[in-house]
Amino acid sequence: MNITWDENEYEKNFSFVHQYGQDVLGLLDVPQGSTVLDLGCGNGALTQALAEAGYQAIGLDDSAEMLAAARKAHPGLDLIHANAIDFTLDTPVDAIFSNAVLHWIDKKNQPALLASVFRALKPGGEFVFECGGVGNAQLIHSALEEAFKERNRAYTVDKYFPSIGDYAAMLEDAGFKVVFATLFDRFTPLAGENGLADWITLFQSNSFEEMNEQEKGTLIQEAVEAIRSELYVDGTWHADYVRLRMKAIKPE
Repeated sequence: MNITWDENEYEKNFSFVHQYGQDVLGLLDVPQGSTVLDLGCGNGALTQALAEAGYQAIGLDDSAEMLAAARKAHPGLDLIHANAIDFTLDTPVDAIFSNAVLHWIDKKNQPALLASVFRALKPGGEFVFECGGVGNAQLIHSALEEAFKERNRAYTVDKYFPSIGDYAAMLEDAGFKVVFATLFDRFTPLAGENGLADWITLFQSNSFEEMNEQEKGTLIQEAVEAIRSELYVDGTWHADYVRLRMKAIKPE
């Protein structure tokens, strides 16, 4: 999936994405000094965290805007501009880490992505990741779907939110051994009085490409108001996230 990121907006209102990713780092079992690739590194915050944890960290991302932000914030990082679906590395790595990235890849391209990950790992290497899981942001997507429908427009969820069973099967088909998997709800607070509208504007931007700004703004507000009672809690907007967290090993 192609999306142009506003790195300043992302860091200002959605820094929670990489903050939650700190928990995923705990699944890594490779020793300090190991080489770890941060697949879909974005602004480099978690790549930097890997480096500070004692790993030889490499960041890879397909967004020139986010890589520019990463280079500015963390000038010492080793960063690669490449697509997660078909990337190659000169030297295999000990582990590949990914946070909040895989759900951006269309289901049809997941086997190619996993083949690239498998190829880039040393035998015994670890693949550790978290992404949106089945049911992720369902309230938000349902509200948007209804608002689109009222305008005789079609709305599709342009991301892939797999179940444990779906993704474990894909990993095994790619040659991996799955050693950990969990699917869990994470009711996630959003920053600002317009937190949910800002979330929709940034993360669902592709859905509004054929709309003018007035229609887009009106539709978003209608969707927001439709789920205010469920997602605006104690003065704070939330996203009804469901996360899939897994670990797989490339056999020796």
